Amino acid sequence: MLLSIVNEKSPATELGYLLHKNPARCQEIKLSFGKAYVFYPEATYNSCTASLLLDIDPVRMVRGKAGRAGSAPLDQYVNDRPYVASSFLSVAIAKVFGSAMQGQCKAKPELVNAVLPLRVQLSVLPCRGGQPFLNDLLEPLGYQVSATPHTLDRTFKEWGDSVYYTVELKKESTLKDLLTHLYVLIPVLDNNKHYYVGEAELENLLTKGEGWLAQHPKKEIIAKRYLKHRISLARQALARLIADNPANSMDNYSEIDDLEVSLEKPLSLNEQRIKAVISKIIDANAKTIIDLGCGEGKLLKELVKEKSIARIAGMDVSIRSLEIAHKKLGLDRLPMRVKDKISLFHGSLMYKDKRFFDYDAAVVMEVIEHLDPPRLAAFERVLFECARPKTIILTTPNREYNAMWDNLPEGAMRHRDHRFEWTRDEFRSWSEQLAGKFNYPVAFFAIGPEISSLGSPTQMGVFRRAD
Repeated sequence: MLLSIVNEKSPATELGYLLHKNPARCQEIKLSFGKAYVFYPEATYNSCTASLLLDIDPVRMVRGKAGRAGSAPLDQYVNDRPYVASSFLSVAIAKVFGSAMQGQCKAKPELVNAVLPLRVQLSVLPCRGGQPFLNDLLEPLGYQVSATPHTLDRTFKEWGDSVYYTVELKKESTLKDLLTHLYVLIPVLDNNKHYYVGEAELENLLTKGEGWLAQHPKKEIIAKRYLKHRISLARQALARLIADNPANSMDNYSEIDDLEVSLEKPLSLNEQRIKAVISKIIDANAKTIIDLGCGEGKLLKELVKEKSIARIAGMDVSIRSLEIAHKKLGLDRLPMRVKDKISLFHGSLMYKDKRFFDYDAAVVMEVIEHLDPPRLAAFERVLFECARPKTIILTTPNREYNAMWDNLPEGAMRHRDHRFEWTRDEFRSWSEQLAGKFNYPVAFFAIGPEISSLGSPTQMGVFRRAD
């Protein structure tokens, strides 16, 4: 397996400083599965090529049962691992070019953040998904992609092309970013890893993906493939990526939004919501409560005061909001008997999570309107089908009431991150559909001042599990 990186910015040989490898000599590096060689086929003032050649020992593969692509008995003996770019190459990149990938260059530190006209050549790259998938992964990162497919057999051309390509990538980039992209995406394209994938690999993905993965349109499939289709790990990774992405973060729709506060504060609407929710919790005789989308913990702060409640949890997609909630609740100062009944954790309503289970009541207060409509189905399954608390209390704005606010333009929504705002009929229709589908009879309540023709500013549905 051969990887070549070409720099054509003069003096091109400065590539050697970044890679910590002298262009004047060939270096051999021992790896657990074979050897890696670094050499420079070309090292001139105008152009410099650094090549990484991977020589995988097939005997070590058999002894270590490494490189197994599937579960067939002969996979460890008959496979493509010694010849293609795979997770073996990613490991070699981290081992051989680790300092460059971490952005370390003591000799010439100014080069670390230098944008260079780089070319990458991969002799044989498996892409299980075809060239469109290759383009989908790399083009959003700014790479020009040129791929030449290889036929399965020249004698039997009717068999068509294989999953293997010779690939050339071009991009003006820092070397550390380029190496990081290769490190993460090569195993994703191959859709296999030769080593155990656990929690440590999840953290590795988030570390290597910092600054680019959260915005990548294919982040979901990247997470699944990189984590070897361990769905629970992929869900955790995606939840944390959503939280770290400013475009998706709960920070963008926290209760401190100027417009929403200016509209609701004169009505004390937030206080009325909290009182209404707590009233329904008490009516349900719920002893254990989870606040899904707890934000900065305003509801949690009031729930703590209720002596009848034995256990409280707050979940949010925004780590920053959870930190604020921790501070506002004064968890470090609370008596141990009170502190022990409260927990805060990071998560997402888009993915099944065992931490949502075993609560008498779940509260989803002013959250669903921040979800993209196509994602509502996932939310419904997570809460109504998987978590299945005895009682679900859900509030959302009533769009009809927006006409009462003169400073809200016609057709505008109350918050810049609201994906929708429902009328009373729309909310009732959606809720009754859920009630029938998941066996959760629902009752509706108004929160805030009511206008006969427009309703109240906030509408609430209380679902009680029938079984």
